[in-house]
Amino acid sequence: MTQNPDTGKRLSRQEISDAVGDLGWRYVLGAVCASVPVASLAQSADVAARVVATAGDDGEGSVRLDVRRDRVVLTLQSFAVGRVTPFEVELAGRISATVGELGLRTDPEVDARGPRSVQIIEIGIDALDIAAIRPFWKAVLGYDDEAGASGDEDPLVDPVGQGPAIWFQQMDAPRPQRNRIHFDVSVPHDEAPHRIEATLAAGGVLLSDSEAPAFWVLADAEGNEACVTTWQGRD
Repeated sequence: MTQNPDTGKRLSRQEISDAVGDLGWRYVLGAVCASVPVASLAQSADVAARVVATAGDDGEGSVRLDVRRDRVVLTLQSFAVGRVTPFEVELAGRISATVGELGLRTDPEVDARGPRSVQIIEIGIDALDIAAIRPFWKAVLGYDDEAGASGDEDPLVDPVGQGPAIWFQQMDAPRPQRNRIHFDVSVPHDEAPHRIEATLAAGGVLLSDSEAPAFWVLADAEGNEACVTTWQGRD
């Protein structure tokens, strides 16, 4: 078992995705994520307890659990370094095996297998002077610096892992007629086509796919923008 989350080979996004994909996990925005569909809150709590036991003391710095009556949502990431290391990849396999022993499965719930796929939300804020506004957002949200990123223009994260991360996009001139806060919806790479299709069917407009498959820029009927993003096209 890997003791130090920052030791060993630094894995590429492709390597992480390949390692966990067949186990029912997906690599999403610097983490590996899966859901475990269950029949009750009691079963959800049992799954969570088994996952904690499987992770052991070494896994406490890597596992985040969201326990619901119909599913347990699992997120694995080294909280110390803010990325997936070989430890989390190995742990995903052990957790899937444990879940399988209960007659359940780890599942990313892509392609409408669940109410929605696993995903991670970020909020992008356009700014002319990022250093001037970053302290405001850090204070008003009760957020903290991302692991290893404490500069004047670096992202901010919820220290308890509930809210979306905040990142700042440099503007070169004021844009009063354009929204300056947008959502980045990070989904599994094999969920992106379905999410984009549903968004267009709901009245959305595709503004740009020039950076696909890293991200697609979409807008609602009044021009407010959101991006559907994946890990692909970034290595």
